[in-house]
Amino acid sequence: MTRTSETSETSETSEAAVPPGDDEQVLTATRGRAAYLTLNRPRALNALTHAMVRRIDAALTAWEDDPSVEAVVLTGAGERGLCAGGDIRAIHADARSGGTASAAFWRDEYRLNARIARFPKPYVAVMDGIVMGGGVGVSAHGGVRIVTERSRVAMPETGIGFVPDVGGTYLLGRAPGELGTHLALTGAAVSAADAVLCGLADHYVPSASLPHLLSELADLPVHEALARHSRPVPPGELAAQREWIDSCYAADTVEEIVDRLLASGIQEAKETAETILAKSPTALKVTLESMRSARRLDSLERVLEQEYRVSCASLTSPDLVEGIRAQVVDKDRAPRWSPGALTEVGAAQVERFFGEVVGVPELRFP
Repeated sequence: MTRTSETSETSETSEAAVPPGDDEQVLTATRGRAAYLTLNRPRALNALTHAMVRRIDAALTAWEDDPSVEAVVLTGAGERGLCAGGDIRAIHADARSGGTASAAFWRDEYRLNARIARFPKPYVAVMDGIVMGGGVGVSAHGGVRIVTERSRVAMPETGIGFVPDVGGTYLLGRAPGELGTHLALTGAAVSAADAVLCGLADHYVPSASLPHLLSELADLPVHEALARHSRPVPPGELAAQREWIDSCYAADTVEEIVDRLLASGIQEAKETAETILAKSPTALKVTLESMRSARRLDSLERVLEQEYRVSCASLTSPDLVEGIRAQVVDKDRAPRWSPGALTEVGAAQVERFFGEVVGVPELRFP
């Protein structure tokens, strides 16, 4: 999904007068030894629809057993980014009507996330520009993840009353120290260096080199093409902030985390506390529990099953509808969360997000 004010300008953009049809929203091509997937909704920053998820999955099915395809390469159309997430307007409408379309979308999307993680051939994700929510799901689970100086990678769900999904709690739960908890609660977008530090990416390639890299992947093994264009990643910010991040986010509750941030005497920490306090109190508490639980689960598939239960429960939470309304529909950037304070969100309210889903099939992996 796509969320928070930082990305609302992109996720709310309407399609062209004649938007691409379902078959044109993901372009496929094979050249030489590589197969290419291009997310093709540039006016909506390539936000994912259910049809797009199905088309990507069908392409992977065709290429997995095709001996002429040695690698799969994912890119996004346009100049702004790979993918800003899922179509949250559709999710907003579904949540308001009490429908089940979002659950069906998530079920197929999360299956695709797991498939990408287990794909037997090199899956090269070009994470140039904005890569958020569902965009992380179709890229950061790949075997070869490329970032550039333009990359802004985030899981900003708490800003719309939602919780990191698409395997995001699995990825962030395995980031060094408490960096993943920091990114999950704040929804902060990170640069190339910090994406690599957090385990969301592997290689840095300047954006000017991407056309050459993409062309050479048709003729060269992935590692040889990357060797020609990879460069040392420029300095990031999070490494220098590890001490206070690890100390503050090690607390057991969101309230304690905020208290530690405010009491740290560090300006960046204080600003971080203010950022957290602007998010949905319910989403924050469920996110922290999701992160801690994901660390205890033994595989991506088990985490995706948990995220599916949390996502389906979110459809009945007033904060999801309200958060999307404030950020994307009315754009007043002033969500009225319910409950409105962390202290008003009890343990029982958090626990219900982790119960078995009602009204739709569970997501189960073998």
